[in-house]
Amino acid sequence: MTQTAPTTPARADDGQRRFASLDPRTGEIIAHHPVASEADVREAVRVARDAAAFWAELGFDGRRARLDAWRRLLVKRLDEFQALISAETGKSADDARTELALVIDHLHWAAKHASKVLGKRKVSSGMLMYNHAATLEYRPLGVVGVIGPWNYPAFTPMGSIAYALAAGNTVVFKPSEYTPGVGVFLGSTFAEVVPEFPVLQVVTGFGETGAALCTSGVDKLAFTGSTPTGKKIMAACAATLTPVLLECGGKDPMIVAEDADVRAAAEGAVWGGIFNAGQTCAGVERVYVADAVYDEFIALVTEKAGKLRPGGEATADFGPITMPKQVEIIQSHVADALERGGRAVVGGLESIRPPYVEPVVLVDVPADSTASTEETFGPTLVVNRVADADEGVRQANSLAYGLGATVFSRNRGEELADKLRCGMVAVNAVLAYASVPGLPFGGVGDSGFGRIHGDDGLREFTYAHSVTRKRFGALLNPMTYDRGSRTIRRVLRLVRFLYGR
Repeated sequence: MTQTAPTTPARADDGQRRFASLDPRTGEIIAHHPVASEADVREAVRVARDAAAFWAELGFDGRRARLDAWRRLLVKRLDEFQALISAETGKSADDARTELALVIDHLHWAAKHASKVLGKRKVSSGMLMYNHAATLEYRPLGVVGVIGPWNYPAFTPMGSIAYALAAGNTVVFKPSEYTPGVGVFLGSTFAEVVPEFPVLQVVTGFGETGAALCTSGVDKLAFTGSTPTGKKIMAACAATLTPVLLECGGKDPMIVAEDADVRAAAEGAVWGGIFNAGQTCAGVERVYVADAVYDEFIALVTEKAGKLRPGGEATADFGPITMPKQVEIIQSHVADALERGGRAVVGGLESIRPPYVEPVVLVDVPADSTASTEETFGPTLVVNRVADADEGVRQANSLAYGLGATVFSRNRGEELADKLRCGMVAVNAVLAYASVPGLPFGGVGDSGFGRIHGDDGLREFTYAHSVTRKRFGALLNPMTYDRGSRTIRRVLRLVRFLYGR
């Protein structure tokens, strides 16, 4: 069946423009959703700002109680939520369940740790201000806008939504036009546990709806998507000095060292590159294998990847490509690699049958091929032979992307990880960092900036509020015009005594 995109908006009887979300496996309509206009988005932000005082005044304990109630409700309705994710993305039931397990774990972590991470605490006053008490706390920004992706329509945006809510902000969420129902489900279930005010609102639509959110007056905008779109988001928000969090694309590498457990590395490469049909921003796309273990690695990857099959049925290993245009990108990357001397040891151009793409493993691909340099976002792996792990690190650091990476080595894992220019590294596993709620997630370079998850993810949606309070008069007070030169000389003498040795 030919894959289709969300339908062209049409006006309903009430005059509201609506569009249909489709099952990418069958093209069947799942539901219709409104196209939020610029006025609709601005109204949502206005209402969110009115609700912000209520949500902030609940305090950490009050918000935790509501977020915990939301978590329990989501757990109760996991089967329903999983079926919706599978329907809108086409991903397998088990892949959807894995995504939801991460959603629940992170929601629990954010609610539990917000008070400790963000609450008021004492800070040392230092030498000059010894007579002052100093405190620091992190306050909510107000209204946070979130623009989410379609590949992980619950887990990825919840990395912003859950942490922003736990920090005391209200949220206006624009889900992808490919997965609007997932966003609506999150918003409606939250409203069941927080019925008083619209603390979490969802606005559905296309690119113009997301653009309207950028200029709507939110206090911060969190975006997950491609690097080119991230640049447009940043430019739009710059006009109003709206700060942004950008989690953009990646071309994440794996390093397989000479001393690696080759069987485990091959399993990790196949899983990291092909699960969720390769539609993972931090998935494995490039593999650099030390010459000493290259042949063994290729044999194992060929065997494992060759057994996997996509499909819409429950027994399929993975699902379709969710976004139709992505199939064209996958096809162009594979074609470029083959035309320029690369070889397909698993699959090839014949593996691309929209909406499905079978596993494709490419070797001997030139370093400047698009298959090696640009995000493919499909079930493909480019495997490169290198002299040793250090050469693999140099190749891995050669691109402007810097999201995540993987290292397989029995003895040099952390050493090699330290040399990689990226936000996150998993040693002897793939994507382990994404499953640790206490670790920040995000990249550098063309992969964006800012962090979700962990302490950094909570602070990302706050501003620091510092207070000093004078407790008693100081023997030496240089902060007055009545100080006299003798006071300054004594202060400098004290500085030399304390810090000059």
